[in-house]
Amino acid sequence: MVSIILLNWNGYKDTLEALESLYQINYPNYNVIVVDNHSTNDSIDKIEQYAKGNIKFETEYTMFHEENKPIELIELAEDELDHAVDYTSTEDQKKLLLIKNFENYGFAKGNNIAMDYTLKYDKPDYVLLLNNDTIVDPDFLINMIDVALTDDNIGIVGPKFYYYEYNQSHNNVWCIGNVVDLKHYPGHHSIMEEDSYDLSKNVIDCDWVSGAGLLIKSEAIPEGYLDTSFFFGCEDVDLAVTVRKEGYRIVSVMDSIIWHKVGMSRHKSSTFHTEYNHVKTNLQFIKKYNKNYYKDLPRYIGQIFKLYVRAIINKF
Repeated sequence: MVSIILLNWNGYKDTLEALESLYQINYPNYNVIVVDNHSTNDSIDKIEQYAKGNIKFETEYTMFHEENKPIELIELAEDELDHAVDYTSTEDQKKLLLIKNFENYGFAKGNNIAMDYTLKYDKPDYVLLLNNDTIVDPDFLINMIDVALTDDNIGIVGPKFYYYEYNQSHNNVWCIGNVVDLKHYPGHHSIMEEDSYDLSKNVIDCDWVSGAGLLIKSEAIPEGYLDTSFFFGCEDVDLAVTVRKEGYRIVSVMDSIIWHKVGMSRHKSSTFHTEYNHVKTNLQFIKKYNKNYYKDLPRYIGQIFKLYVRAIINKF
């Protein structure tokens, strides 16, 4: 059993495309939870209409399947999460649980609310955190589970991520795993295909995988779930570091494919303030794990300066 959690905040167009791809996967036993983080647009209505089959959502990359509609929709407000409901999808009947939060709690707390509910009432073997701005390959989940079941010490599994669209292409790799590097800001970076890793292997050990598509064994989930002191950013890195400290492996699976509209949440409100908070969050993560943080802070500031100067130059 896998419980799949998507967080929505004013992003119903992305969410509907993600759901349409999810309900076409080749996996027999899963739940889908959409957590709406108090959207201020008509996201709730659009999700309801989609479930009824009234919105024939189709894009260049995702075909609408009318035969799996209507989707049985169960809606629970944040203060109604005190009882179990049946929302396990079957081949004949797709189902969806929609949790409606009273505030925009950010990535960590928004996902935590759904994790707490599903772990308490559904007791899944695995939980999958999936960004709403993704689409998935039909075999992505079964390929991750097949790897997860080969080793009890595998705690977190990630896919191979492609950009949803890059230079008008659907086939450019975003990342295949990630590394924690506290010597260099932002303290973590992605493994790319050009890096020196043996890409002939289907399974690559890494330090963390992106929360855009993160499968975690239920027994490996920390007691407090995601650290809510991180409002948006580094929650996935922090989770993986915590899980690795308990002796679990973190792996990426090359034949599990997810396409990601990279940075959509940040782009919705990208300002100097959001960029400042992005830097602040990265430094918060480094500080949490680097005992020599204050000694190394001048070096980090220099690295940040170089990154933003390079970004400005590249714009012109």
